[in-house]
Amino acid sequence: MHFETSPSGSPATVKFPHRTRRGVLMGLSAPQLTGITATGLLLLAVLLVSGIVGALKLTPLWALLLAAVFLRHRGRSLADWTPIALRYLLRRARGQLMWLARPSTRPHCEGLLHLPGTAASLRVVSSADGRLGAVHDPHQATLTAVVRVSAHAFALLDPAAQSANVAGWGRTLAALARTGHIARIQVLERTVPDSGDALNRYWTQHGDEQAQLAGEVYRELIEAAGPAAAPHEGYVAVALDMKAARRLINQAGGGLTGAFAVLAQLTSTFDQAARTAGLTPGAWLVADEIAAVIRTAYDPGASASLDQWSEAGHPQAAPAAAGPVVLVEKSDRVATDTAHHATYWIENWPRIETSPGFLHQLLFTSGVRRTLSLTYAPKGLEAALKDVQRKKASVVADAAERARKGQVESEEDSVEYADIKDRERQLIAGHADVALTGLLTVSAETDDELNSACAAIETAAVAALTDLRRLTWQQAEAFTTAALPLARP
Repeated sequence: MHFETSPSGSPATVKFPHRTRRGVLMGLSAPQLTGITATGLLLLAVLLVSGIVGALKLTPLWALLLAAVFLRHRGRSLADWTPIALRYLLRRARGQLMWLARPSTRPHCEGLLHLPGTAASLRVVSSADGRLGAVHDPHQATLTAVVRVSAHAFALLDPAAQSANVAGWGRTLAALARTGHIARIQVLERTVPDSGDALNRYWTQHGDEQAQLAGEVYRELIEAAGPAAAPHEGYVAVALDMKAARRLINQAGGGLTGAFAVLAQLTSTFDQAARTAGLTPGAWLVADEIAAVIRTAYDPGASASLDQWSEAGHPQAAPAAAGPVVLVEKSDRVATDTAHHATYWIENWPRIETSPGFLHQLLFTSGVRRTLSLTYAPKGLEAALKDVQRKKASVVADAAERARKGQVESEEDSVEYADIKDRERQLIAGHADVALTGLLTVSAETDDELNSACAAIETAAVAALTDLRRLTWQQAEAFTTAALPLARP
């Protein structure tokens, strides 16, 4: 992402680089190359066994295979869709599209979150002093801490303050990424239904019901506004790469004890850097608070029934009850305990200069409950520079091939090459390199309400200069990645 401020003091603008569509070789993706290779080997076998006549008899088969390689549907070739569809059909054959929580009398791992899919092994653990909770992933070797953050309304700030906050957030990401010990950083912003308990508690503690006229009016407003409110919650999840930080972890005592010591240093670094971006970090969540955040993602209706509050005023839940009671996956949505969800991938970000608050209309779409997840995966300097050189060589090679064939020069290649060179200059200047993935989950109580909410979000995305693509046959895993603050890959 490019961030620019004009010398005249005009508002800052942001612009995202062109998303490359180049494949592994000659513009073809790995599934396409696999399909071409398999077709070639099959053709060779037919020629050896039956000769040219036998191969000609199978002309419809060759046409079908080539169509699977080159025909595209919703931006992907049929070959790219094949592994996704096969995994979905395999899970369907195994009965894995429906997940039910069943009580068990068997011994279970303490802190296990009981989540469906590839997140089944995740568990919440606590530091020795109990002040910091984290999600441990034994397969990815990560330890993820979660903090609730708040900020002033970005849209109401003056341009100078907006520019300072955006630049401060860039420095925050750079400070964490340059440590080399971060696997991923996830920013999650969501709307949740509010039962009005917080308003009622505040009014009970600080209000004066005996005030003439005003007391009665405030009481009526709170009773009316509480259940209809949809407060916004912001979380940041920082995932420690336990393999990359192995030396520091061993120096701090090894195991989860040493990992918590390193993670505490990273959380302290984030707290200091985030304040320069206009953010106000709260206390890092303990294990029961992390479980409650996960629980309310699967069951938004549980927000009103979570009556166990911590001292900070945040709901808590037992880790064993964090997962859904039921989850049913369909091709383009999932249904959990009290809600239906559909997850989108943000395929393209604004490629023209726009305001840093370009997502405002998308985030504040009226009457829509949604969760926006931005996941940053830091890249090492050496790996990033190698990736730049590879992409530059690919663009130059494609341009030379078109020139040899006498084809017209592609303006898309020129724009992409300029973005690659700009990225290289930023890396040489010392900036950190991160890969950004954006996911958006829309939630509603019924299928019809979900369809209406999705239509509103898609319209708002056009105004925000972003392209959304609704994921197909991947909704269960996409929901886990997008709606839960777990910093999953």
